[in-house]
Amino acid sequence: MSAMKNDLLRFDGTRLRDPAIEAWFKEHPGELGSLAQRWFEVMRKCGDEVRELLHDGCPVACLGDVPFGYVNAFRAHVNVGFFQGASLRDPGHLLQGTGKFMRHVKLKPGAAIDDKALGELIEAAYADIKSRVEHGWPMR
Repeated sequence: MSAMKNDLLRFDGTRLRDPAIEAWFKEHPGELGSLAQRWFEVMRKCGDEVRELLHDGCPVACLGDVPFGYVNAFRAHVNVGFFQGASLRDPGHLLQGTGKFMRHVKLKPGAAIDDKALGELIEAAYADIKSRVEHGWPMR
């Protein structure tokens, strides 16, 4: 039996609530900031072990020190991203990107959002990372 690979991305400095993230939201007012904050709050509520930090200029949600999701605001849209998004089931066909691991959902102000499908993706991303941390990598 081959050894399980356990090389998950990990970040130093995660906190229960990072003041840098609150500052980030204040720097992103309006519809885009509200969209980002709304979906980051969903990530924050995934479990007791959720920690956060500002990484590469955007809010990142982690299970302990292992990231599972992020939000970022651009000029005309918000990305809700997933560090292991390529392995997530996406019945709502929301995920975009072609990277080896990461995927994102692009949200535009005024455009319809499938709240249920995006909420389920966030929950799945958290559950996936939790399983990887507890049982080893890779899952699926």
